[in-house]
Amino acid sequence: MRSPRIAVSVAVAGALALPLLGATSASAAPAQAPASASASRPCDRPGPWAVHTSAVTIRSKASTKSTAVGVLYRSHRFTVHKTSGNWHYITDKSTGVKGWVSGSYVYRDVYMCLD
Repeated sequence: MRSPRIAVSVAVAGALALPLLGATSASAAPAQAPASASASRPCDRPGPWAVHTSAVTIRSKASTKSTAVGVLYRSHRFTVHKTSGNWHYITDKSTGVKGWVSGSYVYRDVYMCLD
């Protein structure tokens, strides 16, 4: 009863180690970006800001206890003017409201290049 379990464990461990052993030095080394790559590629610049939840409260100051001046919904586009700690001073492009939102609920999109 024990030897089939050991044989299966050894087979699984061997299968998991196989890709590590089969990697050549050329494929295991990190790819270097070409020197002529321009910074205009979409993956070389930060993406737009987006709302992480369905809505986030826009506040008058960078504090959860400050007065709410508006609501930023997921579908709204906004501009981040400055950052203070985990708070961002934004302008909601849909409504024109300016104020602070928590960085826990908004994030910067990340582009991915596969070359």
